[in-house]
Amino acid sequence: MFKFLRRQAVPAFSLAAVLLTIFTPDAAFAADQLNSGDTAWIITATALVLFMTLPGLALFYGGLVRSRNVLSVLMHCVAIACLMSVLWLIIGYSLSFTDGAGANDLIGGLSRMFLAGVGTEALSGTIPENVFFSFQMTFAI
Repeated sequence: MFKFLRRQAVPAFSLAAVLLTIFTPDAAFAADQLNSGDTAWIITATALVLFMTLPGLALFYGGLVRSRNVLSVLMHCVAIACLMSVLWLIIGYSLSFTDGAGANDLIGGLSRMFLAGVGTEALSGTIPENVFFSFQMTFAI
């Protein structure tokens, strides 16, 4: 049974998927449209990552110091998160997700610096670009 699946069924399904993509190019290359389900899920994932990262790091580093210094370490973690959020807003997003011109192909450009042109109308896939910005910022923190 497993030999049949390995030798014939998997290549047959792969060929069928390729043929369906070739014969239905409109579905394969359709323009991106806003999807409220994707947007809701990314916002939920953003909140979960943020609520996991900040307390997790703060409590981890708080456990490495004496009890009298825990509050100081917690404030350092919050301050660093705020600083990284501002840096991501100013230049990080632009350097990461825009095309650079000429020699800056590896690093990226400055066309989205200070979130220029980012809003709810601009889409990144099927979600608004400002939601994508927020989701990526949680990992930059």
